[in-house]
Amino acid sequence: MSPRQGAGQDHALVLRRTVRLAVLFLIALGTIPVASAQAPNAPPSRTTLQAADDVFAYLDEADSTKAEGVLQHVLANPEMTMGRVSRAIQTERRYQALPGGTMVEQPIRVREETYDYAVSVPLTYQPSTRYGLVICLHGAGFSGDAYLERWQHRLGDDYLLVCPTYPSGAWFTRQAEELVLAVIERMQAQYHIDPDRVFLTGMSNGGIGAWLIGMHHAQRFAGVAPMASGLDGVLMPFLANLRTTPIYIIHGAKDQVMPVELSRTIARALTAMGVPHIYREHEREHPVAGGHFFPREELPDLVRWLNAQRRNPLPQAVTVVREGSHFQSFGWVRIDTTDPIAVFADDLISKRDELTRKKRYARLDVAVTAPNRIEVEAGLVQRYTLFLNDQLVDFSKPVTVVTNQHVAFEGMVTPTVETLLRQARARKDSQQLFPVQLTIQVPAPAP
Repeated sequence: MSPRQGAGQDHALVLRRTVRLAVLFLIALGTIPVASAQAPNAPPSRTTLQAADDVFAYLDEADSTKAEGVLQHVLANPEMTMGRVSRAIQTERRYQALPGGTMVEQPIRVREETYDYAVSVPLTYQPSTRYGLVICLHGAGFSGDAYLERWQHRLGDDYLLVCPTYPSGAWFTRQAEELVLAVIERMQAQYHIDPDRVFLTGMSNGGIGAWLIGMHHAQRFAGVAPMASGLDGVLMPFLANLRTTPIYIIHGAKDQVMPVELSRTIARALTAMGVPHIYREHEREHPVAGGHFFPREELPDLVRWLNAQRRNPLPQAVTVVREGSHFQSFGWVRIDTTDPIAVFADDLISKRDELTRKKRYARLDVAVTAPNRIEVEAGLVQRYTLFLNDQLVDFSKPVTVVTNQHVAFEGMVTPTVETLLRQARARKDSQQLFPVQLTIQVPAPAP
């Protein structure tokens, strides 16, 4: 197929989806009756392909008002059962046949600012095949384009590699965090990415970013691999979020930029918490960077580690530690309201008020301890939400939630297609589908 033919096919696909979305939106508003939107003599039931298109029209629509109209149209279709919608989301998304190779300076907008990233796609890329995704964060003085060259020939054809660029490698800022998440979502929208094989790594400042972003969003990653980096002491409690996320640490014993004791301290803390991790300390020195570099000799073991990891999207036990600016869902748990706790500034680490110095953070330890029984230990949390599916509980039987050794909920929960779709749209993760949202008020402690 020539580039012109491929571009024509891509344009036609986008045009068909745009027209269909417009029709669905007008149907939802009542501008077009449902019957007139169908072709003459069309059967009353939509085809499997059309049903999937309706679901993805809702999930992918950027305009929330239009999306709401499409959602109501989808919910009005009696064929859109829980099983039908789940199957569409998990197995029926169609991807374009995009070319492989290296693409640099790809623009992306975040908070009205334009950044760029570099991406390497296997030349053998097939849209019907799922691929792993490795996100690499560069250090100070580098760019995503330059960092891409260090990795792309070493991963093989099973992964896409993406390296965003952020000024000065300041990956410890909220803007940088949002850039990384936006790049991941862009890659997942364009390419057939396995959501259970998404990895985050970084070197130096990029390693700090891998720690921070990896801790706050641990449930998104199959593994996190920081190199030649470290963490401030006030951030150490967030390591508990990595309870089910494998970690691979590399640090040079002779590093004079980021002292190796930073990684040693983290490794000891992970061991004490029981967090799965590998710690690699090397003695090599670079003629320019000294011990502060990633030796190529370390890469084969790291790649073998990547190959062995698969995310567990629904762990039976979850720990989440939050400060006041990260209340987004964490797998099947979300902290909603808390007692007074620390709130990080936009650079995520600079604020040093009393609550931060005292490491006053909210924490939930949640576990399915028996069939349809969930036990929760809540610290400084006033209200939280559980997102449930039939892999966590049996919807045909009552569910019991115990919080701080007191029964906080006991009864039936009702799964709905609407909750399933709203959560799927918010999460953009085909392996984390939740048709039940259960909000729990934490019982007040006895006087």
